[in-house]
Amino acid sequence: MTEDFFKYQAQTSPHPLAMSISHAEGSYIYDTNNKAYLDFVAGVSACSLGHKHPKVIKAIKAQLDTYLHVMVYGEYIQEPAVELAKLLADHLPKNLNKTYLTNSGTEAIEGALKLAKRVTGRSEIIAANHAYHGNTMGAMSVMGYEERKRAFRPLIPDVKFINFNVHEELAAITTNTAAVILETIQGGAGFIEPKEGYLQKVREQCDKVGALLILDEIQPGFGRTGKLFGFEHYNCVPDILVTGKGLGGGMPIGAFTSSAQYMDQLKDQPKLGHITTFGGHPVIAAAALATVKEITESNLIAETLEKEQLIRNHLQHPLILEIRGRGLMLAAIMPSAELTNEVILRCQDEGLILFWLLFEPSAIRITPPLTISNEEIIEGCRIIVQVLDSISI
Repeated sequence: MTEDFFKYQAQTSPHPLAMSISHAEGSYIYDTNNKAYLDFVAGVSACSLGHKHPKVIKAIKAQLDTYLHVMVYGEYIQEPAVELAKLLADHLPKNLNKTYLTNSGTEAIEGALKLAKRVTGRSEIIAANHAYHGNTMGAMSVMGYEERKRAFRPLIPDVKFINFNVHEELAAITTNTAAVILETIQGGAGFIEPKEGYLQKVREQCDKVGALLILDEIQPGFGRTGKLFGFEHYNCVPDILVTGKGLGGGMPIGAFTSSAQYMDQLKDQPKLGHITTFGGHPVIAAAALATVKEITESNLIAETLEKEQLIRNHLQHPLILEIRGRGLMLAAIMPSAELTNEVILRCQDEGLILFWLLFEPSAIRITPPLTISNEEIIEGCRIIVQVLDSISI
C-alpha cells in the first residue's frame, strides 16, 4: 500500500507522513498495525465531533438508503440541504439568511468573491498579508503569501493587500473596493486574533465606502473558538460569511451565506451566476445537519473554553514560548522551525497526532475534536511535555 501510495497518488509535499490508516473512532486514529494515535488535529479542524460520531454516521446511512445525487445544485428540493440552510439561518444574524452550499471551503471563497463583485459592480478586492483562503486560482489570488503563489501567476488582477491588525492601513479600503476578505482569526499565519477592535474598524470603513466584508470562518466556525462563529467574539457581522471544514463533521463541504437580497443576484443577469454539480450533496448535507444540531444542542461550545484552559494549564514548558489562539484553535509556538518539526514527528512516534501551520514554521497546531475528553487532553499534553523534556535534557 505504501509503495502504491507514492506511485499512483499525487502528493502535496516532498515528505508526507505516510501513516497507513486502518480505522478511526472518537479521538483516535489507528494505523494498519493497530497502533492507536490520539488525534490533536481533527483532520485540520474538520472533524468537529471526532471520528465516526454515531449521530453523523446514522444520518449518513439514513440518507444513503434514500437517494444520492439526483440533480445539479439549486434545481431540485432536497430535504437535507434545505434543512441545513434553514438551521444555519436560525443561528446567524438576520442579514445572513441565505446559504449556497459548495463542495469545499475554497469553492465557497470563489463564490463569495464573485458575489461581492456582482453586488457592488466593482472589481478591487482587499485581502491580508499572510492570509490563507484556499488554493484554487481565485482563493490563491487573495492568499497573502507570495512564495506559495508565485509559480502560478498570473492570478486574478486588482487584488491589494493590507497587514492584519494594522489600523492605519484601513484607508486603503475605498469606493473602488468591492470587498475586504479576512479570516476572522488568521489560521496559516499562526492563529492570530484581531486586536483592539480591528474587525469593528474594518466593518466601519466598509460601511463608509460601500464595500462588502467577507469573513472566512472555515477554521474558526462551528464552536471551535467557544462561540458558534468566531466573529461573535469581536462584535463584527460580515456581509458574506464563508464556512467549511467543521461544518461537515468529516465530510467535504463549504458554504457561503449572505442576505437574500445579495444571494438572489447570482440567479439572474447572468443566469447560473455560480453553479456546481455536487454542492449540497444530500449525503454530505445530512452529515452537516447532524453535526450542526449536535454542536448547537449540546454543551460542546461552552466546554470548548474550559478545554482550552485545561490545555494551557497542562501544556507548560520552557520551550513553549506562547500558546496563541482561542478555544480549541490553538498554536504552541516553539523557538525554531527545527524544534517544531522534531516535536511533531516524535509525538507521532509516541502516539499523538500534531501538525504544522502553513506560514508559521515555529507553530505546532493543536485543534482536537470538540468532543475530546478532559482525560484525553491531559494525556496529549503529557506526551508533548515528555517529548519536550527529552529534547531539552
